[in-house]
Amino acid sequence: MPRPGERRNRVRAAAAGRIEYLRRAARGPGSERDDLVLGAKSVVAAMAAWVIARYLLPPTVSTFAPFTALVALQATVYRSVRDCVQYLLAMAVGAALAASLAATAGIHGWTFGLLTLIALCVGRIERFGQQGTQVAIVGFFAFSSGQGRMDYIGHLAASVALGALCGLTAHLVLAPARHVHHRQQAVADLYTAMSRRLDDLAEIFEGNDPDTQRIRHWRRDSRKLAAECERIRTSIDSEIENSRLHPRRAVDSAEAALPRARDAVTVAERAMDHLRSLTRTVDYALESGEIENLPASFRTASSTLLRRAATAMQEIGQTSPTDSRHLDGLIADAGAELDRVERQERAAADATPAVHTLQGTVLTDIGRLLAELRSGHET
Repeated sequence: MPRPGERRNRVRAAAAGRIEYLRRAARGPGSERDDLVLGAKSVVAAMAAWVIARYLLPPTVSTFAPFTALVALQATVYRSVRDCVQYLLAMAVGAALAASLAATAGIHGWTFGLLTLIALCVGRIERFGQQGTQVAIVGFFAFSSGQGRMDYIGHLAASVALGALCGLTAHLVLAPARHVHHRQQAVADLYTAMSRRLDDLAEIFEGNDPDTQRIRHWRRDSRKLAAECERIRTSIDSEIENSRLHPRRAVDSAEAALPRARDAVTVAERAMDHLRSLTRTVDYALESGEIENLPASFRTASSTLLRRAATAMQEIGQTSPTDSRHLDGLIADAGAELDRVERQERAAADATPAVHTLQGTVLTDIGRLLAELRSGHET
C-alpha cells in the first residue's frame, strides 16, 4: 500500500501533467488541441443526438443516437465516415438476424443462443472492421427489447441515422485541423539532428577536443531516435488520412509534401543505421587512441566528406522542395572525393594494419551513407 505522502505526490504530479497538457493545447496547434476540440465536438454532438432522439423516438432506442454520434466522431473525417458506414452495416445485419429468428423460431433461450453464435461469426467478417461486435450487440437489443418487431427496428435505424448525422455534421462545421507544415517540420528537425551529429564527427576528425561522453550518449540514444522516426511516420500517415474527404482541401503542393515527407523518413531510417555504425567506429577509435595514428590528409578528407553528407541531409530534409541539381552536385562531389580518398588509402604502404582497418571502416560507413542518400534522392 502506498503511503499517504506518496499518494499526494502522485495526485499532484497527475494534476501538474493535466495542467501542462491544457497549456500546450492553449499555446498552439498540436495533438493536445486536436484532442480537446474532438472531445468538445463529441459532447455537443452526443447531447444534440440524445435530445432530438428523446423528442422524436421511443426511449427504448434513444440511447443509440448519442452512441452513434461518438462512433461518427473519430480523429479524421475519413475514419469517421468509414466507421459510420461499418456501424450502419453491422446494425442492419444484427437487426435483420434478430427479426428473422424472432419471426421464424420465436423468442426462446435457444434462439437467443443461436442469434449470438451467428452474430459473432458474421461479426468476424473483415468488412465490418472494428464494428464487428456491434452485429451481436444490436441483435441483442432488437431481439430482447424489440422482440424482433419491425417497428422497433425502424425506430432503431432512425436513432442510428440521427446519431450519425449529428456526428458528421460536427465534423463539417468544425473540421479537424490540418498539420502538413508541422509534419514537414518534424522531418526537418530529424534531419537537422542527424546532420548536426555528422558535423560533430567531422570536428573530431579535424582534431578538435572530442566529447567522448556525448558520443557514447549518441550510441545509447539510437533507439530513441529510431522510435522518433516511427512516431513521425505514424503522424504523417495520420495526416495523409486526414486529407481524405476533408471539407477544406489543401493546395496541391501540400498534398504532394506528405508522401515526400514519408519517403524522407524512410531514407532517414536507413541512413541512421550507417550513422550509428560510423559513431561506433569513431567511439572505438577514440577509446583505443587509434584516431591519433590516422594521417592528417585522411582526417581532413574524412571531415570534408562528413560535412558534405551533412549538407546533403539538410537538403533532403528541408521543408521546402529540394533543389535537385544542387543535391545531385553535392552527392556527386562527395562520391568523387570518396573514390579519391579510397585510392589514396589503398596506395599508402607505410600505414599499420590497424590504421588500414580503421580507414577502411570509416570509408565504408561514409560510402554507405552517401549511397543511401543518393538512392533516397532518386526515389
